[in-house]
Amino acid sequence: MVPEACGILPIAHFQRLLEALHTRGYRIAGPTVRDGAVVWETVRLVSDLPIGWRDHQEPGRYRLEQTGSSQVFGVVHGPQSLKPFVFAPREPLLQIERTQGGFAAHPKLPRADKIAVIGARACDLAGLAIQDRIFLNGAYQDPSYAARREGLFVIAVHCTRSLPTCFCASMDTGPQAKTGFDLALTEVDDHLVIEPGSKAGSDLLSDLSLPPAAQHVIGEAAARVGACARSQVRKLDHTRLPQALYDAHDHPRWDNVAARCLACTNCTMVCPTCFCHTVEETPDLTGQRTEHARLWDSCFTQEHGYIHGKNIRPTIKDRYRMWLTHKLASWIDQFGTSGCVGCGRCVTWCPVGIDLTEEVSVLLRHSTRTEQMPGQV
Repeated sequence: MVPEACGILPIAHFQRLLEALHTRGYRIAGPTVRDGAVVWETVRLVSDLPIGWRDHQEPGRYRLEQTGSSQVFGVVHGPQSLKPFVFAPREPLLQIERTQGGFAAHPKLPRADKIAVIGARACDLAGLAIQDRIFLNGAYQDPSYAARREGLFVIAVHCTRSLPTCFCASMDTGPQAKTGFDLALTEVDDHLVIEPGSKAGSDLLSDLSLPPAAQHVIGEAAARVGACARSQVRKLDHTRLPQALYDAHDHPRWDNVAARCLACTNCTMVCPTCFCHTVEETPDLTGQRTEHARLWDSCFTQEHGYIHGKNIRPTIKDRYRMWLTHKLASWIDQFGTSGCVGCGRCVTWCPVGIDLTEEVSVLLRHSTRTEQMPGQV
């Protein structure tokens, strides 16, 4: 945090920030409680946010508890990252119409709606940065992604509490958001320390005319974020990746995890970075036009590995190995970064509690033994 740039806002006046966003034409999406989980929904009032709620997450377990406190951001995260705001679960791409001379294709782009997302965590921002690298900053820019990304205003929340499934500290992606936000909040008792991260964020903060945050309050905010990082019980050793996972291709642990994995695709659906997709054609009843749409898919489905008359990943073992190796190894070769941000969602939302950090630990121990075997050339 840059002390001279930070303002302080009593939580009792939090509605001022929401009204400022509404005045600028933003639809505000924030965490809300629905069906026993916290999900993104449109919010207009501070009371729409999960005040007093707290999440409890363990491998294969998720539960919400109402504590009765006045804390606004006591819930760390739910099953959704920022991915649905920019990489839609279902996205029409083309409308193809029959004409007298053949066919005409009309691209369909989403409107660049102004959406302010409040409550994004550091791991979510790290995931969004990876999605940007894939869809915006690569050799080919995705126009649908670009249109949605353009209107996004991100308000992050620095984490002052971690879950047993979190391991962002070991991935250097949290619990403090460092980049990628327009504003960042740290909840300290009954106040919010507000830090700008972009020109748009600075302009909004300036319009609020907040008093500067006192040095001792900023120090307390930093201390709570630091304590959150130290409290994390899980970590992922990525110092020897990607090669260690390539070396573990024939490790018997793949059979062990395949015996437990249901190939349900939950891990890929909740992951902030997974981008596998398929396409479908939906003709109308007249046969004169069809819609070409992109849908989220998963490398855990059997159909996803079907290419030219052969399934190249016919077993769950093949599919889990491909997912983990791509996420933590070949993703680095392909995009220059790990595909994991340490959010722990895949651990929580796996019905049988498969823990990515545990699996990698076993596989890396195998790699260490291989490196230490005498007589190898």
